[in-house]
Amino acid sequence: MIREPSWDFYRTFLAVLEHGSLSAAARELGLTQPTIGRHIGALEETVGSQLFTRSQQGLLPTDAALALKPHAQALASTAAALLRAASGSRDDVSGTVRISASEVIGTEVLPPILASLQADHPGLAIELSASDTVEDLLQREADIAVRMVEPAQDALLARRVGTITLGLFAHRHYLARHGEPRNVGDLHHHRLIGFDRQTAFIRAMMKRYPQFDGLSFAFKSDHSIVLHNALRAGIGIGFYQVPLAKRDGNLVRLLPDIELSLDTWVAMHENLRTSPRCRVTFDALVAGLLDYIRG
Repeated sequence: MIREPSWDFYRTFLAVLEHGSLSAAARELGLTQPTIGRHIGALEETVGSQLFTRSQQGLLPTDAALALKPHAQALASTAAALLRAASGSRDDVSGTVRISASEVIGTEVLPPILASLQADHPGLAIELSASDTVEDLLQREADIAVRMVEPAQDALLARRVGTITLGLFAHRHYLARHGEPRNVGDLHHHRLIGFDRQTAFIRAMMKRYPQFDGLSFAFKSDHSIVLHNALRAGIGIGFYQVPLAKRDGNLVRLLPDIELSLDTWVAMHENLRTSPRCRVTFDALVAGLLDYIRG
């Protein structure tokens, strides 16, 4: 009879997948390298397939490993959700809540909102995932999400907060050196900041402002915060959230007729509506984001 492998084996499997070596996975999990090797060996014996092959780049996953990956990730998400659920009381606002938000919202907007929340509820622990990758609330990869698109799943409790406006901005020091553009055509003579790949944001911008076609960028990155820091450092002109720019007196809005909008929602699984820690956190995020949008 095939013996069901320990959940620890799947955790080890995911660590090796992520880091590409037994030693790196051992450091990540606080285990020894031989223990990591035994876990992988036991999992391979159970599934009847080799999971990794050695190469100059480290351990490479086989097709069998790639097939197992989403299931192992689902197990990890479920285990994390189970621990978060067990950490709280059904009567008190305590325990752990995991929040998913975009890079900009997670790093620039949510910290003061969450600081106030935790000041009111000291027993509340927050896990904040700041990434432009959307985490699946139905798979419990997060308890609550701040999203820039309306959640489509029926099993989610969602509240539309409002619209965050983005405009073109530059640092005063940049404008002192290069002057201020008076129209879109002038942007061809300026240093522009933008993403180094096609994103939904870029596609929306090009659809609304086709006159941007042909503009070249002097500074590109695939990381939203890098782009923000480049703009604040005076490298050039880029899009920036208008409410966020109000906090920095050195940023100047340019061509105010050009703007984009981000529809903003807070969502959580409907099964969490009776959880005090999730309900309080959900309400705090809604209230805090409303204040942010209103400026």
